[in-house]
Amino acid sequence: MRNYSRFIPGEEIDAVEQWQFGSIDTAAQLLAARIKAREAQEEVVHAESDRQQAFKEGFAAGLAQGKLQAQAENQRQMQAFLDNQAQDAAAKFAELFVAAQRAQEAAEQAMAQGVLTLSCELARQVLRHELTVNTEVVMPVLSEAIGLLGAEFKTAVVKLHPQDLAALGNQIQADFAGMGLNLRADAEILPGGCLVESAGTVIDGTLQKRWQRAVATLGLSSVWELPDEPA
Repeated sequence: MRNYSRFIPGEEIDAVEQWQFGSIDTAAQLLAARIKAREAQEEVVHAESDRQQAFKEGFAAGLAQGKLQAQAENQRQMQAFLDNQAQDAAAKFAELFVAAQRAQEAAEQAMAQGVLTLSCELARQVLRHELTVNTEVVMPVLSEAIGLLGAEFKTAVVKLHPQDLAALGNQIQADFAGMGLNLRADAEILPGGCLVESAGTVIDGTLQKRWQRAVATLGLSSVWELPDEPA
């Protein structure tokens, strides 16, 4: 191999290509294009990475927001359910309270009615006993009946139980000497009662009638004589 310091021999000139500056420019442009392509690719990769990150963050944020909204909706529905339950419970309690009040009032009314009925029965038994031991109990009744006739009535027919008439006939005539009384025995009239008639006016002072009037003022309906009850 020859050692050339400055000149190329003529026989080798054909093997040497002419060097041009355009080759350097082309290589530089290719390098620049590659660099730009790489940068563009990297930008695309970064952009895709950023997009995926943003998507992940957005998805996570949306998921969290959805959970919060779902929790808020669940709480709202639960509160609405509790409110409805409370309203239903309050309405049912009010109904039960009213029903209990009515039941209590009915029980108290029934108890009061029972006490009143029992009191009337006791009073009837006491009166029956009083009539058997005191024949003069008819005198206030007769006096009231004659007083109801008025001063214009001067005569009257007085019907009494035979037992009362026998025991009180003379006393009655003496007490009402200023009035013409026609005393008559009537077995249908119970002891302690009387019937006064004058000029078409009848004053019923029988025990049955007086008892019915007395118990009627108490809102009761009761007869003086009970079936199979001894006289």
